[in-house]
Amino acid sequence: MNLKKILPFFSYLFHPIFIPVYAALYYYFWNDSYFSNPEKYFALLQIVIITIVIPILFFFVLRTAGKVDSVMVSEVSQRKIPLVILCFLTILLIRKSITIEHFPELYFFFLGGLFSTFVALILLFFKTKASLHIVAISALTIFMIGLSIHNQTQDINMIALLIFMNGVVASSRLEMNAHTPKELVIGFLLGVIPQVLFFRFWL
Repeated sequence: MNLKKILPFFSYLFHPIFIPVYAALYYYFWNDSYFSNPEKYFALLQIVIITIVIPILFFFVLRTAGKVDSVMVSEVSQRKIPLVILCFLTILLIRKSITIEHFPELYFFFLGGLFSTFVALILLFFKTKASLHIVAISALTIFMIGLSIHNQTQDINMIALLIFMNGVVASSRLEMNAHTPKELVIGFLLGVIPQVLFFRFWL
């Protein structure tokens, strides 16, 4: 088995646009949530539309306009517009759909993600690139740890798997020459710190 051929698959499986849906699936269906099925499916549909469908549509528009050249958006100069769009979409999501009144834990996950994205955007103006893959998967990992503690489910297997996948995704990004180790560390810090800081509001 050639790991060099397999590793890039994980960069697509854990692409940042999929992470919010993974978090929502865990929140609504895996972690003993108390919401009704209509609430779960309607909220999940909104998350899919705002975090996957609309960004993909924007990607094709930007690609047609020559602003981006791939789904990985590897160039610093190409990342600014997508991150600005992502910030606005996240704000829309937490103001209209995943509100603090209805889904407080998930609300703070997205709010932490918004802070991470905004800081990643600011860093671009200083010619510093963070791994958005690591930002996303590390934030998801911390969210699942917090949710497991909050609901006292002790979901050790899922958390252990996700911690392992952090390493796999990091290896994948290095194998694809998409990032340097420094950019992976920056991404990890950007993903973890906001989530941990927001623990005090819901954990």
